[in-house]
Amino acid sequence: MLDIQVKNKLIKITGPDRYLDRPEELACYAYDAFVVEALPDAVMFPKTTREVSDILKIASKFKLPITGRGAGTSVCGAPVPIQHGIVLCFSKMDTIIEVNTRDRYIVVQPGVVNGDIQNALAPFGFFYPPDPGSMNTSTIGGNIAQNAGGPRCLKYGVTVDYVLGMEVVLASGKIIRFGSKNVKDVTGYKLSSLFCGSEGTLGIITEATLKVLPKPETVKTLMVTFDNLDNTANAVTDIIGSGILPAAMELMDQMTLNAIEDSANLGLNREAQGSLLIEIDGVKEACEKEMKNIIKKVKENGAIHIQEATSDKEREKLWAARRSAYGVFAKLAPDIVSEDVTVPVSKVPLMIRKIVEITDKYKLKAGVLAHAGDGNMHPMIPADRENKEEWQRVEKAFSEIFQAAAELGGTLSGEHGIGLAKSSYLHLVMNKDTIDFMKTIKQAVDPDLILNPGKFV
Repeated sequence: MLDIQVKNKLIKITGPDRYLDRPEELACYAYDAFVVEALPDAVMFPKTTREVSDILKIASKFKLPITGRGAGTSVCGAPVPIQHGIVLCFSKMDTIIEVNTRDRYIVVQPGVVNGDIQNALAPFGFFYPPDPGSMNTSTIGGNIAQNAGGPRCLKYGVTVDYVLGMEVVLASGKIIRFGSKNVKDVTGYKLSSLFCGSEGTLGIITEATLKVLPKPETVKTLMVTFDNLDNTANAVTDIIGSGILPAAMELMDQMTLNAIEDSANLGLNREAQGSLLIEIDGVKEACEKEMKNIIKKVKENGAIHIQEATSDKEREKLWAARRSAYGVFAKLAPDIVSEDVTVPVSKVPLMIRKIVEITDKYKLKAGVLAHAGDGNMHPMIPADRENKEEWQRVEKAFSEIFQAAAELGGTLSGEHGIGLAKSSYLHLVMNKDTIDFMKTIKQAVDPDLILNPGKFV
């Protein structure tokens, strides 16, 4: 519990209706989709940048930990208030401030849901490319904090590639703005690149200006199944290596396909050892040419069935299968760990074999889901953390998976972030001087270490 004088100062900023500190209320903000939980001392719901600034001034004065929170869909523990303190929940800062397709940008508050941005742009024939699996729930503040990706990021890039400018409140309460509404702006340091993926450890985002794109003329979608997982992975490297760049290329193994079919009854092939959901977009003539080449490549790699969506309804059905994967796996056991190691595309077949070997070694049920075209693997292991022996096997398996990715020239995260899940593994992909440099930056902007403390810096 916070000191009563501090509590009263904070309530004066937002009013009592936007300040929570009863245990049953705090419990709702103690977790994300990772397995660690921690109760905050209070939860506050600011409505304006000025309120955020005033809260941070008090937090700075009394050395109170501050953890920003969007929708809580993170899978790495990033918004978990591990050192308690105050959670700032941005569900009431959810306004789309400006839509300007002539100049190709949209201005939003941090609590705006990604899917709502897509809906706001659709009538103008535009879209915002980053599309995390949680896009219909996750908020743009969280997307920026984690530098979120998604299936379309194979062709279009991740969140940092679309942030033109931001308004950020620092630990001191100072309000800074950087970037602009221009699609070309190389004035000064590229601070958006520093704050994207910083997981709330450097500042609190209160507004973002995002680049948007016109919708492509044509979209074509294929579901391809294989009787061999190696063939599935090899098809990925052949397609990318031939110079074709699909908008998305999603790999699912047999366990993932069957778990989805058990839950959703979508008519997926239960006998397939692997599948690729491939989507291309662009000018009609170019799409038709690329589709022929993709079909040729998958046949050369032993495809047993090729299904092309002939309508928007069929396309949505295929994507429903892919987007349901995490939720389906979460039903298989009391807990689930979903990771996102990334390797060079040429190493995708080898990394998939490594994941299978490691999870088999530790006798774990595991599914392999991947944004395969950019090498982003999502091994998913359902388990029960109350079963200490089983949970130790899960931890050992992921430790070896991280090590394998690093040895293949990969990295710890392609889109989920580090949070609590992987902070102890940074040394696999960064030397001590690099880690110390990140700490130097952190110390410079947050000398009292109050912003999302206990995380990767």
